[in-house]
Amino acid sequence: MTVESSSPPPAAPAGAPRVLIVDDDADIRTGLAAVFTRAGFQAAVAPDAAAMDRMLEADGADLVVLDLMMPGEDGLSAARRLAARGWPPVIMLSALGDDADRIVGLEVGADDYLAKPCNPRELVARARAVLRRARDTDSKRGAAEAVRFAGFRFDFARRELLDPDGVLVTLSTGEFRLLRAFIERPQRVLSRDQLLDLAFSNDTEVFDRAVDVQVSRLRKKLERPDLGELIRTVRGEGYMFTVKPAPG
Repeated sequence: MTVESSSPPPAAPAGAPRVLIVDDDADIRTGLAAVFTRAGFQAAVAPDAAAMDRMLEADGADLVVLDLMMPGEDGLSAARRLAARGWPPVIMLSALGDDADRIVGLEVGADDYLAKPCNPRELVARARAVLRRARDTDSKRGAAEAVRFAGFRFDFARRELLDPDGVLVTLSTGEFRLLRAFIERPQRVLSRDQLLDLAFSNDTEVFDRAVDVQVSRLRKKLERPDLGELIRTVRGEGYMFTVKPAPG
């Protein structure tokens, strides 16, 4: 039996983004850690979701690369938990590469989805894109840490949405980023392609349906009997957030 060291590969430069690779295959863990280290990341590895939780608690991570099929808690369940707490972003890897499988991965909160085997350079490029979107959104936000709209309060820093009664509304990572995209561009029609770029992956048209699914779920979480339509469908064009948020 091969015994894998719990130590990460040789250290990357100080301040480099930290990626946590979670996979039950020791060869894949080691190989991907080496790929990310050569690309200038700090890389750590975990064999399952339980070890992932311990490492995130101890050291944190800027990004998790998560295998779908693992013993114990599977990747979908782990991704859903990470999405519920809003951080860190997740790239899901799976031998299941059908459109339906990819959409399910995005629906539970993954920020991107790649089928195995994948090109290591593409994986690194996607990791950088996911991290860049997060940084770009934070910088565009400026000093406004929270906004209010239609009685809701959306806290960027805490990644929380409170309803008009002050009750926490649980958002997946995808829902959080979708709502953030709407809030930062109110009363403008956003096409599905724009929403894919802003809130999901820069991948392909394959994920158009994922936008519709996420919008539908977000709408249900924003529905209140005394409120009008907050997210309007503009036939043939996309979606529009109908209210203008105020600093909150």
